Amino acid sequence: MTEKDKPSPEAIKAWARLMRVSRQLLERAEDALKEGGLPPLAWYDVLHELAEAGEGGLRPFQLTERTLFAQYNISRLLARLEADGLVEKLPVADDGRGQTIRVTAKGRETRRRMWAIYGRTIEELVGAKLSSDELSTVSALLGRLRHPPTGD
Repeated sequence: MTEKDKPSPEAIKAWARLMRVSRQLLERAEDALKEGGLPPLAWYDVLHELAEAGEGGLRPFQLTERTLFAQYNISRLLARLEADGLVEKLPVADDGRGQTIRVTAKGRETRRRMWAIYGRTIEELVGAKLSSDELSTVSALLGRLRHPPTGD
């Protein structure tokens, strides 16, 4: 590693804080859901993406791309969600082995109940601690770190 390839002390500090804070925020959100007797955050992410996709649902590979879970993790999670009646698998007409995954009414209700706690947790942990301008700045800075960069 050449000198120019080494991270600056500021980059190291920013990285460490980002990793620590990210882990702490996710743990607190998971704890809040657990205290509410609700499933883990990963379930919310999948149910959210499926609800956003509408009645057409998503193919498993699309869900993998949108959630950034590994394919084998999505397969296990979908099996659990299906067993709990939160999603349904439908055959794809022009693909004998293909499936479309769609959220069920029970899945939409579970997502709604999860969001009531998850949304409140986001407000408590982030929204209530930073001003609107600070939130915009943090969002813009983190957006610059995304690969590939997106508009969200």
